[in-house]
Amino acid sequence: MPSTKFFQSTRKIIGAGVNYKEILRLTNAPKPDAPVIFFKPISTLLDGTTNAGASAGPTIRVPRIFGGTINFEAELGVIIGRRCANVSPDQAMSYVGGYCLALDMTGMDFILDARPKGLPWCLGKGFDTSTPVSALLAPAALPEPDNVRVWCDVNGVRKQDDSTRNLIFPIGELIAYVSRFMTLEENDLLLTGTPAGAGPVRAGDVIECGLGDGLVTMRCTVADE
Repeated sequence: MPSTKFFQSTRKIIGAGVNYKEILRLTNAPKPDAPVIFFKPISTLLDGTTNAGASAGPTIRVPRIFGGTINFEAELGVIIGRRCANVSPDQAMSYVGGYCLALDMTGMDFILDARPKGLPWCLGKGFDTSTPVSALLAPAALPEPDNVRVWCDVNGVRKQDDSTRNLIFPIGELIAYVSRFMTLEENDLLLTGTPAGAGPVRAGDVIECGLGDGLVTMRCTVADE
C-alpha cells in the first residue's frame, strides 16, 4: 500500500487529456476513440501538503520561456497500489492503492503551437513544480471515485466544478488501457483529466482546489521563475 508521501517513490506520472464530456460539448469535438495519454517527469512533483496550514501554501513557478502565464488544471489523481499489466477494466480497480488531488500545470501556449505542427508537446507539461499533489487518500476515504466533485478557484473565483461521473473514460478504463502498453508499478500516478474551465494564471495568483466538499483541498501560490 502506498504511503502518505507516495510521491517520494513515484516512478511514472501518466496523464489523460480531453477526458470530460463538457469539454467535448464546448468544443464540438468528437469523442476520442481511446484515451489521450501523455507523460510528465517525476521532477514536476510538488508537495502540496507542505505548509498546508499556511495562507501561502507551496509555490508553483512559471518558467521564463512561457512568457509569464501557465494554465491550471485540477484533477483527481489515482495512485497504483501494486504492479499490474494487461488488466481488464473489471480488474483494474483492485490495483488502486489510493487517490489524491492534483494540479496539472500546463504551458498552454507551447502546446497550442506544437499540436498543429504535429510536434511533441511534453515540454509544456514537464516543467518543475507543474504537478502539485495532496497527501494520499485511502480507497475507503473515497468509496465512489467515479462520482466525486473536482473544483478549482483562482483568487477566490470558482473556475472549475464538475464530477468524475462525467469522465469520458472512467478510472478502470484508463488503468486497463495504459496497462496494455506498459506495466504500472506501485506509487505510479495517473492523472484522470481536468474539467472544463481551465485557464491562465500568473505570478501573484492563488489557486485553491479540492475534491468533494472538503474531502481534501490544496492551496498554491504562483510566482515567476
